[in-house]
Amino acid sequence: MSAIKETHFNLPGQTQFYKGKVRDVYTIGDKFLVMVVTDRISAFDVVLPEPIPFKGQVLNQIAAKFLQSTLDIVPNWVIDVPDPNVTIGKICEPFKVEMVIRGYLAGHAWREYQSGKRSVCGVELPDGLKENDKLPEPIITPTTKASVGHDEDISREEIINRKIVDEQDYILLEKYTRALYQRGTEMVADLGLILVDTKYEFGKADGKIHLIDEIHTPDSSRYFYKEGYEDRQAKNEPQRQLSKEFVRKWLIDNGFQGKEDQLIPEMTPEFVYSISERYIELYEHITGDDFIKNDHSDTLKRVENNIIEALNRLS
Repeated sequence: MSAIKETHFNLPGQTQFYKGKVRDVYTIGDKFLVMVVTDRISAFDVVLPEPIPFKGQVLNQIAAKFLQSTLDIVPNWVIDVPDPNVTIGKICEPFKVEMVIRGYLAGHAWREYQSGKRSVCGVELPDGLKENDKLPEPIITPTTKASVGHDEDISREEIINRKIVDEQDYILLEKYTRALYQRGTEMVADLGLILVDTKYEFGKADGKIHLIDEIHTPDSSRYFYKEGYEDRQAKNEPQRQLSKEFVRKWLIDNGFQGKEDQLIPEMTPEFVYSISERYIELYEHITGDDFIKNDHSDTLKRVENNIIEALNRLS
């Protein structure tokens, strides 16, 4: 199976190009951002060597669905989705924090808690919790956005005191984050899933806060199956989950956590295929729709043509 590892387009009106961990972003004049969601995959803030077929399509189409369904909560950056791997949107000045919200003690928060910490990003947690327990109420644990290297935990007070975000804006970011998490939780509950934790990114355009980037995808979120959750917790069994956490676990089991001098383990074709299937499984669970695999023959030409046609329409 072929996959989109990187793009090198020369688009009409292009003024900038930025290669992110998994997205290639083209700036068109002072009007549009063209985000190509590639099939690259990252973990522990490191881009892994092998791309995952259909991963970009999964992420882009899930994000498009949830961005459309949350417009009544907060405006977002999307103008057009002209290709399964592409979103075109308005240029926003991003806030330099990611708003992470957690309803359950899992992933990074659990690893911190297990090490003995009882405060995550300035939020106090009670003693006696187990991995994957539901928290008394959802907590917001922001991180700084690192253009290179690792994102870092930061507290609400630090963000405001260091003027990373204006206090009035930050209050709004928290309000939007809680409302978006509630909406996402309700939407996937109907499909038998639990939205464990997720992150949102925001920016400003024309003086207004906009939701930017992707939301509620397996790269930005963690999901458990609702059926059997309570029983597995009572028996101290691992939760069945749909997220990128299984990739992180595989890396940890093979001696890699993104630390200096650690080597990325070999990603066999069989393992790459299994990741692709897991992403498709999540797409179908979270949307309730069958996944239609996009034609991957001459993919880059198709993507470029669809972008150019959309830009011509929007100009």
